[in-house]
Amino acid sequence: MPVRMKPDARFFVLIAFVGGFAILSSTLSKTPVLPLFAEALKATPSEIGWIVMASTLPGVLVSYPAGVLSDLLGKRRLLIASLVVFATAPFLYLLVANAWQLMAVRFYHGFATAIFGTVASAAIAERYVADRAARLSTYSSVTIVGRSIAPFLGGVLISLASFHAVYLACAISGVIAFAAGLLLRDGHDEHPHARRALPGFWSSLVAVLKERGILLVSLVEAAQYLVFGAIEAFLALYASSLDIPAWQIGIILGVQLVSIVFAKPLMGRLSDRIGRTAVIVPGLLIGAASVALLILAKDFVSLTLLSLVFGIGFATVTSSTTALVADLTKDGRFGASMGVLRTVMDVGQSIGPVLTGFVVGIAGYASAFGILAAILVLASLLLSALPRHAAP
Repeated sequence: MPVRMKPDARFFVLIAFVGGFAILSSTLSKTPVLPLFAEALKATPSEIGWIVMASTLPGVLVSYPAGVLSDLLGKRRLLIASLVVFATAPFLYLLVANAWQLMAVRFYHGFATAIFGTVASAAIAERYVADRAARLSTYSSVTIVGRSIAPFLGGVLISLASFHAVYLACAISGVIAFAAGLLLRDGHDEHPHARRALPGFWSSLVAVLKERGILLVSLVEAAQYLVFGAIEAFLALYASSLDIPAWQIGIILGVQLVSIVFAKPLMGRLSDRIGRTAVIVPGLLIGAASVALLILAKDFVSLTLLSLVFGIGFATVTSSTTALVADLTKDGRFGASMGVLRTVMDVGQSIGPVLTGFVVGIAGYASAFGILAAILVLASLLLSALPRHAAP
């Protein structure tokens, strides 16, 4: 007889599968192809920063509304809406002829990850309590499998075929995610009367913003993603400036993501056992050290090693930040809390490429990497301001 999974297990497997293909599609559209494609379109370093930022701006605009709507209307509706964008956006890249058009497509594509990331995290945090960090980290690692494949596949497709071949692969993955997403069903959202009883949009926002701990953790997450977004955009260009070929640049960025896949579930379990801040602070410092040393790396091997170490630091931090926000959430406002986290995070990720592009343009890579490392150190100090009773 076939083995039947429990509803919660079935949901977790399905949302992880959908997330894996959705993030594969999203990452294929940008790593390493986006900065290289933008450069081929004659974009300046500053314009490249704005192009990269364009996809994170929707996160600032819609992450919180999407989170609140998922509390009120159910998670499935919002997830399907995001998957429609995942399935349609890749085809628009095939029509791009200049930097401004690329920026517009990136803006549209950004709505997919903004909505999906917020609502999927809220759905998982709502269902799993005792092993919350482990579940969130495992889900994230599954999506990062897709994120990890993308740089290798993208680098090979650029070298052997063309930029358009990358975006066709991106489209196939997005359509698969959409088709699988249609099988998702709401679980804890089966009681519409309970949903209508939840606080409204503005009252939820006020309640969440009153939680000092949620804001502090969100700022730390923003700092981490500011640096991550900057490295994602400009490590490829830095490597290209050293005459490293595209397929090797794909490996440099790919090993970073592979390290995240393996480190994140382990760090999530460790966080469930020893506490969130005990894991987050060392991760921030590991990331700071690896970024500071990038300017000393002048070849494929050293850049690959530092990229891997940065990935471990990133995984260590993000394995616990989402779970910590969920721990601090009151009255079942998981969608609202995750929306605030994602909004603040996307502000950081939006600033990262623009700030780095500006600094690279006027002062070079050494200054840019130094500033990014300092931001992670400051984030580790900021976490010490978390109220003691709120720092599990």
